[in-house]
Amino acid sequence: MLFDFRHLTLELDGKIARITLNRPALLNAMHHEAVCELEAAAKIVDEDSDTRIVALTGAGRAFSTGIDLKDLAAGKIDMTYHEPWERALRRFETMEKIVLCAIHGYALGGGLQLALACDIRVSTASARLGLPAINEGLIPGLATFRLARYIGLGRAKQMILSGDSITGEQALNIGLIDHLVSEQHMAEEVEQLIGKYLQTNNEGTQFSKRMLIGCFDLDFDRFCARYMDLQSKAMTSDDFHEAMAAYREKRTPEWK
Repeated sequence: MLFDFRHLTLELDGKIARITLNRPALLNAMHHEAVCELEAAAKIVDEDSDTRIVALTGAGRAFSTGIDLKDLAAGKIDMTYHEPWERALRRFETMEKIVLCAIHGYALGGGLQLALACDIRVSTASARLGLPAINEGLIPGLATFRLARYIGLGRAKQMILSGDSITGEQALNIGLIDHLVSEQHMAEEVEQLIGKYLQTNNEGTQFSKRMLIGCFDLDFDRFCARYMDLQSKAMTSDDFHEAMAAYREKRTPEWK
């Protein structure tokens, strides 16, 4: 099923949902209408019971260069932009689906903020990633909440306070991205990674993501109590029983 928004496309294809940011002439810069569409697309995939993995990409020469600076300079962007933007990112971050983004060209500002809300970040070696909001006198969104959790407080401060960008290869070395893919065969290699994460995507995966979302926010006792509750649900789930049957029968499990 294809949803043809004005500034992005959304395709529901069985267990895979594909969202493509589609303002290529502007390097997929985000203005208010594009942000509202992204929030709507996030809601659709979150509520789709068949979807297990979401693939986020950008059309043209970049993943996204973030907030549309022309609209910002023209006074067309105010706080009504930031609220749906952060709601969309939080929905991607907390939905049960695995969310994978594929970065090429640029993931700057909001582009990197969006990537940080994803579970798995894939990039080409030459892509540029950065948070230049200080150049506009702004805060780089809730990258101030997420970035240090991936690369540590010191590196996060350096990236945010300098506004400097780094390459995909450098991002891999500091844990900002998870996989490097080649420039020439990016699409094929991203599809292979989607298949890899789809193969292990079961109810235990969903519960694990739910645990990881709160791993820095709860004390041990509350975290352990949540773990015991979710592990109990995992061990009575259909996917667990299928995994055990597949083990006994020496075959690959078939998740529902």
